[in-house]
Amino acid sequence: MISDFMNNDLPANKARCRRSLAAGFVAAGFLVVLAAGGFFAWQRFAPVTMSDGWTYRVHDDSIPHVSALALGADANLYYSEELRDRRGRIVRRMADGSRQEALAGLSKPDGLLAYRGGIAIAQEQGEFPVYWLHDGEIAELFVGRQIEGLSTDGHYLYAIEDVKENGRILRYDPDTREVAVLRSGLIEGEGIAVCPDGNVFYTEKARNRILRLQADGADQVIRQNLNKPGFLFCDGEGLWITEDSTHGARLMLLGPNGGLQVIARRLRAAQTFLPLGNDRFLLADQGRDRILELERLRR
Repeated sequence: MISDFMNNDLPANKARCRRSLAAGFVAAGFLVVLAAGGFFAWQRFAPVTMSDGWTYRVHDDSIPHVSALALGADANLYYSEELRDRRGRIVRRMADGSRQEALAGLSKPDGLLAYRGGIAIAQEQGEFPVYWLHDGEIAELFVGRQIEGLSTDGHYLYAIEDVKENGRILRYDPDTREVAVLRSGLIEGEGIAVCPDGNVFYTEKARNRILRLQADGADQVIRQNLNKPGFLFCDGEGLWITEDSTHGARLMLLGPNGGLQVIARRLRAAQTFLPLGNDRFLLADQGRDRILELERLRR
């Protein structure tokens, strides 16, 4: 009798076991999804952390895809909204916080530079001219393919192309209007910077490295194994570097002695770094649609 009862109940026990296992798998899957969602939410909203001696505040927010920053000769801040398909634009922000549209109809404006009393503007989507905004007038300087970074030594205008293969470094002479190709064959060139001593540095984001331009063409890798290095700026302190990564991006300073100092962590697709003077700086935190103001605290 007992044996018969156990045999008769075996299918029901198996069914209950299958249901329990299925419920367990569903619950485990839900926990995995919940944990992943929590991790990505933390990545997006976790506060920026600064190194000792630095602090920050939000300078401006709710700027769609803010990317490039520049101070004009009028002392106003110019910034780009890096939108595609001629939806991008350059905005002038006045000291009182009011805004004016300086130039619209652009395709991923991602290079902005104070240049010869005006503002040079590059576009990263497609083959477009670099514009020069001066005294309210727009002039075309030269044409490139997906130009992102811009820099100057005070005379020449340097530009780097962000393409998947065979990107170039270009140098524009405003006197002759000639464009020299300094390098070709780059993989996702993004940032370029001319230093006060004449050295020129550039990034290959896809290769996670920074190189120094050499006269013999054998460019020197000065830093590698970074996290999508993007924008570069060079001054007397060294080479400032931002990382164009959506997770864990940093702002760093590479000193003249080769030491690398991390200034800020947990940025999200950091873009332009712009000194304001008096130990104050602006930084475009593109992934959060905002501009940060950083301050170095002197003791």
